[in-house]
Amino acid sequence: QVQLVESGGGLVQAGGSLRLSCAASGRIFSGYTMGWFRQAPGKEREFVAAISWSGGPTYYADSVKGRCTISRDDAKNTVYLQMNSLKPEETAVYYCAAREGLAYYRDIRRWEAYDYWGQGTQVTVSS
Repeated sequence: QVQLVESGGGLVQAGGSLRLSCAASGRIFSGYTMGWFRQAPGKEREFVAAISWSGGPTYYADSVKGRCTISRDDAKNTVYLQMNSLKPEETAVYYCAAREGLAYYRDIRRWEAYDYWGQGTQVTVSS
């Protein structure tokens, strides 16, 4: 039932910033856990950030803490990922994901815990 569409990716110089958006179709329960993951060619899909509800707890990969901010606007069914000081090694396809309801803390960083996925948006960070 849930469809997720990411946007905002593109080419950016190292040290630059991007804001990714994920628009969900239809009505999304405000309690859905929303997350961002990324995957580079030949690499494992890795957790970036997650948020439980608007203004609620947020979670970040250690590698992005202090540089990334996840937020959501439930009235618009949209979740955002603001990324600053981007590094070339962060070049990847970035995916938006949603879980029906809250995730256990032990699962929130695992892609297997999420029920719905977007198609991904390419982020390329040049040197």
